[in-house]
Amino acid sequence: MRPKERAEPKPSPVASLAEVLASVHAKAKVLSEALPYMQRYDRKTVVVKYGGHAMGDAARARDFARDIVLIKQAGVNPIVVHGGGPRIGALLERLNIRSEFKDGLRVTDQATVDVVEMVLAGSINKEIVTAINGQGGKAVGISGKDAHLMRARRLERRWRDPSSNIEEITDFGFVGEPAAVDPHIVDVIIQSDLIPVIAPIGIGPDGETLNINADSFAAALATAMKAKRLLLLTDVEGVLDKNGQLIKSLTTAEAQALIEDGTITGGMIPKIESCIDVIAEGVEGVVIINGKVPHAVLLELFTEHGAGTLIERRRRKNDARGSA
Repeated sequence: MRPKERAEPKPSPVASLAEVLASVHAKAKVLSEALPYMQRYDRKTVVVKYGGHAMGDAARARDFARDIVLIKQAGVNPIVVHGGGPRIGALLERLNIRSEFKDGLRVTDQATVDVVEMVLAGSINKEIVTAINGQGGKAVGISGKDAHLMRARRLERRWRDPSSNIEEITDFGFVGEPAAVDPHIVDVIIQSDLIPVIAPIGIGPDGETLNINADSFAAALATAMKAKRLLLLTDVEGVLDKNGQLIKSLTTAEAQALIEDGTITGGMIPKIESCIDVIAEGVEGVVIINGKVPHAVLLELFTEHGAGTLIERRRRKNDARGSA
């Protein structure tokens, strides 16, 4: 005869209940600690630039949409500006439209800008709108062309040929940079229960469509809206020191010093310089966040620790990261 199998001990209902209560209390504690941060951002405008690999991952996109809906419910006025470079490149390749790059920027001809507008103001914009609406929000998608939101000028780079000492101009085609912002349409949207999702397309001096870098677009809009915060969701943790460790907070003076001493290098330099300019124009703080961190927006706005590098004009007396 087979020996009787030993019965597994049943879990103690008292222990299970204790574990459930501990979990519930922990969640309640987190919500309670979020209160002063919710009060700080109540009816304040937060511009969120959404880009990087976070856009290409379904779970992260769902987390982002849920974060945006939650902060809107909490009384914050979120404005989403999105990028879409990888998707644009993929479609151009499928259509066999070749792109030339100068100084890291795509030279954009008429055929290319038509694809850019289709991808940014069409498919990507509506995917983000659908994701937010799927989490219970009410998002509406627009571009910088709507109601003359973003007037732009063509981007040119001047440089001097060292061999001939002749100044030359690099023309990027239908690539623009912000020239003037009329935020009326965005202001109307955020004063309701709607959430604006904006594609970084602008109107050129002759009515032409111009593709604008999403960081630059978001910075110009944050300035015009006098935003409390500009959040730049990227593919990096934030600003790193010379040992590769995250710097959680910087004043604008400290950020400038890190550029000058070589700690901040490469593509991070123009991003930080843009942050400094935005703060000089009245935005209270700019945060560079790793968009791959789950619920990065909530961590940044509603917790003490934040989720990236916060840059402000000056350090507050209460030095806790993200404190009220």
